[in-house]
Amino acid sequence: MDSAKRITDLGKFYYGWMIVAVALVSLAFWFGIRSSFSVFYVALLEDFPWNRGDSAGVQSMALITYTLMAPVVGGLIDRFGPRRIIIPGIFVLTLGLILCATIESLTQFYLLYGVVVGAGVTCIGIISYSAILAHWFEKKRGLASGIAVSGMGLGVFFWVPVCQHLISVWGWRPTFVILGGLFLIVLLPLNALFLRHKPEELGQLPDGVKGMNPDGAHAPPPAALHRRPEDTGRLVQVLSSGRFWALMAFPFLIVIGVYIVLVHNVKFLVDQGIDKMTAALIFALAGVVSSLFRIFWGWLSDRIGRESTYTIGVVFGGLGVGSLMLLETTGAKIFVYPFFIFFGMGWGVTAPMFLSVSADLFQGQTYGFIYGLVEAGIGVAGAIGAWVAGFIFDRTQSYHLAWILVLIVFLSSCLFVWLAAPRKHRPV
Repeated sequence: MDSAKRITDLGKFYYGWMIVAVALVSLAFWFGIRSSFSVFYVALLEDFPWNRGDSAGVQSMALITYTLMAPVVGGLIDRFGPRRIIIPGIFVLTLGLILCATIESLTQFYLLYGVVVGAGVTCIGIISYSAILAHWFEKKRGLASGIAVSGMGLGVFFWVPVCQHLISVWGWRPTFVILGGLFLIVLLPLNALFLRHKPEELGQLPDGVKGMNPDGAHAPPPAALHRRPEDTGRLVQVLSSGRFWALMAFPFLIVIGVYIVLVHNVKFLVDQGIDKMTAALIFALAGVVSSLFRIFWGWLSDRIGRESTYTIGVVFGGLGVGSLMLLETTGAKIFVYPFFIFFGMGWGVTAPMFLSVSADLFQGQTYGFIYGLVEAGIGVAGAIGAWVAGFIFDRTQSYHLAWILVLIVFLSSCLFVWLAAPRKHRPV
């Protein structure tokens, strides 16, 4: 009897919450390494004569790799299940991180971090766990997604200052090796032992609904739980629908802004006279706030709707970016407090709504592929955001225009979540 079966045999425990826990830890590692690029970025700029635009382009390369692989990973999970994709991805990511310790040129950095690490990150990221969680939860989808993706903020809180500390003490090369080892030691056994694709594998139904006949066979599930907005197997129909493109647009726009902040905030704060460790801690605190609010926004969206929740969260995120503008304009360091609080709140609304809205609209046999397309768009947006802020700074010696761009894309994103209209398609 395997570990998952022993757990479910202990009583009435719904194993979906174990899936949430595995996703939370895995996403903490996943987004921790993506966000820690900002502190490696500072260290590498000090060691090599690279400009900011070209150096930030390495993160853009990683996101392009993510973009190209995202639909493929989602489709493979639909066909083969998550463990056959996630476990090889852990090995690729570990190899890439260790090899990054050998970097001597910008070209090597693009190849090893942008391609190898980018490929591994795709396999262990939100695409994989979104495809799993969509099967385990329906009525509690917002809450479950919020708890799972709260790991992203926790990853920032833990990994960003840890990486900064390790770089300060040992240097960036040993830090890459240490990260690779930790990813292998923690993520490999966690996913190999506890990850399951669908509740039916353990004789359960979504949300822990009771549905077993005395002979152990599945009872017919309530019709409401399995109502779908359309047959998502008809990919041509899905891809030509207006709500699919609205679904693609609202994450795409906001992620441009989010990645401008994620990649450049530490360097910006250092430019404003804040020491590197403090800047990393400020970023980490934004991650903590985002973690708490990912759970809150997910819970709230189950009650008042995805669109209203998302709009409220984006407004708070805009206030955080406005705080950076005030810091740059006035030089008053007190504005770092509203930055990490409000930006953390707004950042926290993104991933839970990406997952929940996508599953509300298109859950089905090809959901992994469809959400892979959404994440591919997110990858392109992240690449644009990571690069464009560096480009703006190199041309203007200021991030002011970059912060204005963030506010524009944030507000534009809200329009498209209302056009996607998940309120019209959610299971009731």
